[in-house]
Amino acid sequence: MVAIIVLALFFVLFPALIIWLGEKKFVLVDRIGAVVICYAAGIILGNIGILPKGAAAVQDLTTTIAIPIALPLMFFSLDVGAWARSSGRALLAFGLEVAAVVVVSVGGFFIFRGMIGPETAKLTGMLNGVYTGGTINLAAIGTALRVSPTLYVAANTSDIVISGLYLLFLITIGQKVIGIFLPAWKKPAGGPAQIEVEEWGSYKGFFSRERLLPLLGSFGLALLIFAVGAVFSLLLPGQWGTITTILVITSLGIAASFIMPIRRIRMTYQLGHYFILVFCLVVGSMADLSRLLSVIPGVIGYVSVAIFGSLIVHMLLCALFRIDTDTMIITSVAGICSPPFVPMVAAALKNRDIIVPGIITGIIGWVIGTYLGIGVSAALSAFAH
Repeated sequence: MVAIIVLALFFVLFPALIIWLGEKKFVLVDRIGAVVICYAAGIILGNIGILPKGAAAVQDLTTTIAIPIALPLMFFSLDVGAWARSSGRALLAFGLEVAAVVVVSVGGFFIFRGMIGPETAKLTGMLNGVYTGGTINLAAIGTALRVSPTLYVAANTSDIVISGLYLLFLITIGQKVIGIFLPAWKKPAGGPAQIEVEEWGSYKGFFSRERLLPLLGSFGLALLIFAVGAVFSLLLPGQWGTITTILVITSLGIAASFIMPIRRIRMTYQLGHYFILVFCLVVGSMADLSRLLSVIPGVIGYVSVAIFGSLIVHMLLCALFRIDTDTMIITSVAGICSPPFVPMVAAALKNRDIIVPGIITGIIGWVIGTYLGIGVSAALSAFAH
């Protein structure tokens, strides 16, 4: 029993240690990233033979509750209605990005299903979610579809590697290369729009009294939403109960973001992201390293096709509609990498005016990603065998 308690405390507290080291600017933690470290620590823990008897129950319980709590917390601070303030061309460009991801990932399903196996349709759904939204959608879809921990870790690990190469291309020569095919960006009349950009990766001031008390309230609301969603897992059989639970929790979290006092609570995103880190650590500990090494080549190939293939298709579609280079790039980043990466890429492009449409379209991706991914996976399930 003592060993089980120690394991549970490790799962809950280890991400806090990594965040603290990151805030203290430890170079290794800052460069590698909390998500990667949590995965690596989990994989090591789960494959060196030290997990106590009964660990599976702790792992299952943690993965069952982590994402349903994280989802509403990460949605509470989103200004979903702000999409109306984005330019029409940015919305069109993002719509083309979503279409490109769907077309390329579905094509990739038929190419890679023999290599990856019966869960390829689930992987396709996760890729649709993460490349129109972000990690939050990947985790939600993986939980809803009951993806095996090994495949989930392989997908997220591959995404980290390949999306890093994608970002490197865009912030170095991407603007020049894509600019060969698309028109140059022109400054809109009236100057740049402004939007409050929360420091998504920073936990500075998290435990201050003015932040902590409202956050406890938001956590309580997230638990209530989780409880409401969990009712559907009892009413509906098997996987459909899990899928419905995730969709209900997502919808209620988005609905709560329209309530101004809830949306004004600071750092709910960070609190939700903390539960994502816990989830990554636990899922990593459940992954079979030998199977991970055997499945990851196919997953890396699929992820590479999904990212760079959709980038090419997105560029061609934007050329058809005469969308400019910077708008195409920033909406691609909003989908492939999610809103927190938008300011960094905008700085690399030396164009602060594209930050607002990038963040807003990325938020739209967060909202639709889970629905889209589950829908695509369901549509492809008939071809999965």
